Amino acid sequence: MIIGIGSDVLDIRRLERTIEKHGDRFIERIFTPVERAKAERRTERIRTATYAKRFAAKEAASKALGTGFRAGVFWRDLGVVNLPSGQPTLRLTGGAAARLAAITPPGHRAEIALTMTDEFPYAQAMVVITAVPLP
Repeated sequence: MIIGIGSDVLDIRRLERTIEKHGDRFIERIFTPVERAKAERRTERIRTATYAKRFAAKEAASKALGTGFRAGVFWRDLGVVNLPSGQPTLRLTGGAAARLAAITPPGHRAEIALTMTDEFPYAQAMVVITAVPLP
């Protein structure tokens, strides 16, 4: 059963201006070390789009959790990671993990599906959280 859904669209140019203005201070406040490493391996031409997709994924996930960035859910509590297959998903820690546990029905485990895309000047992400019965 679906227990949360969220989506977000972001203008990559807006994020680019924010990074130009605030630099590493902004990047370190919003993105996990794994996300920063992924983006920094990209060419300069696509680096900001890499960050933008992850920013949109965090926004979408906060909506799927039903909290936004309040009630103990912080930006770096939501980290985009890739499965061995390359498929993106989210690793939740801190307040985001606590919120996920709170909305997951007893006798179920939560699964998070994430899709991200970009087509300049936009980046988009969608998150669906489902509850799957335990065996």
